[in-house]
Amino acid sequence: MLILPGSDGWSESENFRILEIAKRFIEAGGLVAAICGATVALANMGLLDDKKHTSNGAGFLNMFCPEYKETDNYIDKPAVRDGNLITAAATGALEMTKLILEYLNVFGEDTLEHWYAYFSTGNANEFFAMMHSLQK
Repeated sequence: MLILPGSDGWSESENFRILEIAKRFIEAGGLVAAICGATVALANMGLLDDKKHTSNGAGFLNMFCPEYKETDNYIDKPAVRDGNLITAAATGALEMTKLILEYLNVFGEDTLEHWYAYFSTGNANEFFAMMHSLQK
């Protein structure tokens, strides 16, 4: 699995190598998760072509990637998974993490739902429900 953090530096030449690795990961079936500015880098490489994806709003990718034409595949959600690619808006870190945990099958469905509920609300009852579900 490869996580590409948000940054406005993805267009700098020193980052091209990791973007090539991300491309190979995706092509080989490895999981790649990108958030915020990293989604622009993937769009610039054509890696969002024919994939459901998200970013920081429908016009964000067009603003920084004039060649971007995948607006039909853009989903206006905090985070989206299409196969082995997860994309997220800057505000979608929690949702991206949930999709990663789900993809990697880290928790059972019940535990994952309590995990998400706890971290999205801070409700201590969800923490205890999560811990209880881990003991099953």
